[in-house]
Amino acid sequence: MSESIVARWSDFLELTKPRVVALMLLTALIGMCMAVPGLVPWEPLVYGNLGIGLCAGAAAAINHVVDERIDQEMSRTTNRPVAQGRVSQTEALVFAALLAISGTVLLAVTINVLTAVLTVASLVGYAFVYTMFLKRATPQNIVIGGLAGAAPPLLGWTAVTGEIHGHGLLLVLIIFAWTPPHFWALAIHRKEEYAAVGIPMLPVTHGNRFTALHILLYTILMFLITLLPFATFLSGWIYAVSAVILGAGFLYWSIEILREKNPKAPMETFKYSINYLLLLFIAMLADHWILGAPL
Repeated sequence: MSESIVARWSDFLELTKPRVVALMLLTALIGMCMAVPGLVPWEPLVYGNLGIGLCAGAAAAINHVVDERIDQEMSRTTNRPVAQGRVSQTEALVFAALLAISGTVLLAVTINVLTAVLTVASLVGYAFVYTMFLKRATPQNIVIGGLAGAAPPLLGWTAVTGEIHGHGLLLVLIIFAWTPPHFWALAIHRKEEYAAVGIPMLPVTHGNRFTALHILLYTILMFLITLLPFATFLSGWIYAVSAVILGAGFLYWSIEILREKNPKAPMETFKYSINYLLLLFIAMLADHWILGAPL
């Protein structure tokens, strides 16, 4: 295979934001595992994650198209395929359509219609409602739009059970509360770039101090929400102890941002937040398999 073909495939793979999709699939997998007492049946494990992943990749590709101008002007995104013209907008949209149709059909045929509908709703919420409107309309964009990115655990749950359950919604609530402090920390670090491209992120419209206070408040809210799986008997003490320890770390970094003594604190918080979510759900899964907390 020639280098040009490899590079071409690499560009299309980049359109799907594979690292973001991988984190989403991890949370979807957690939803699947938490929905059943034993091992997840292979059909939702394989077809469910594949369908969810295809639709998530489609939403990411649409994001590349909509944000082409913004991506060109921000150092973090300037080398993206559409921004650099390596993939045209038409090619990206056709690619996104193929992924979305394939993922939706796969979910509807092999899993259930409920999961397919919820997945499409999540795709529309992120690719159109958030990216095309909310992102440019309000400094609360990431709060309102975060619901679409928080959906994968519920998608995993419904893929296995075929129904919406309160515990599945609780997993969504955890990610929903995690999203603002996670993303606002990055927004503080990239404040000048967001201001330059006209995106009304909270640090741009209200300043770093106001944003830091909201990061702390949302972190406290998130910490309390992460204790609910233990309170509702979804998880046991292994998860509870892990949630407290991990939450304390998140609170430490949110306070560091508010203190404004460490210029590296916003980016360190952003990095910690990614590891936090990963370790929190791993602890939940370990608790589920070791202690077998009742649903």
